[in-house]
Amino acid sequence: MGWRKWLLVVLALGSGMWALVKVAPTSRADTQVNTVSPETSPYVSSGVFTTAHPSAASAVTDFLDFHPEHPVQPIAYTHKVHLANGLQCETCHVGVDQGPDARIPGVTFCMTCHQAIDTDKPEIKKIAAYAQRGEEIPWVRVYNYSPSAHVKFNHAPHIHAGVQCASCHGDMTTQTTAERKVNLNMGSCIQCHRAKQVSVDCEVCHN
Repeated sequence: MGWRKWLLVVLALGSGMWALVKVAPTSRADTQVNTVSPETSPYVSSGVFTTAHPSAASAVTDFLDFHPEHPVQPIAYTHKVHLANGLQCETCHVGVDQGPDARIPGVTFCMTCHQAIDTDKPEIKKIAAYAQRGEEIPWVRVYNYSPSAHVKFNHAPHIHAGVQCASCHGDMTTQTTAERKVNLNMGSCIQCHRAKQVSVDCEVCHN
């Protein structure tokens, strides 16, 4: 890591600590109000999408592009089982061949099957609880880009070019929750394009 990145780390950590001090509870009453019981899931969402980070630490790690290879998800969804049962990537990730994003299915879509399938299993009960509360499951993104990124990966042209999902996501038939297999930065994209003899002209991605 170069000295510039270390400088950014120090500055970001300092800003994060200042932010934590500013939002810290100032009284016993405040402490009690902000205490979360052990039974309360940290993943309970408001149902309203926001780009805000849940903490100063997550903002810093996002800024520095430090992301876990295998983030913990609110539901231990198993790709291995669903793919073995005949589901295709496009079944859940609708739009992957039509635009930039591979959409994540909503809780209603999950409950289409799980109103009747494996309803007694703990993870399915969690999904049912989200549905009952009218909340979406707050999945943790495995691959993401900063809002300030100049380029964002576009799925559709890669799918149309015959690039397999496993090229970036690994063999999903062996995974439970998704793992970060490729660090999608400019270097990895150029390396892949050159290996496949695809143009690396700036305007291919920077348009």
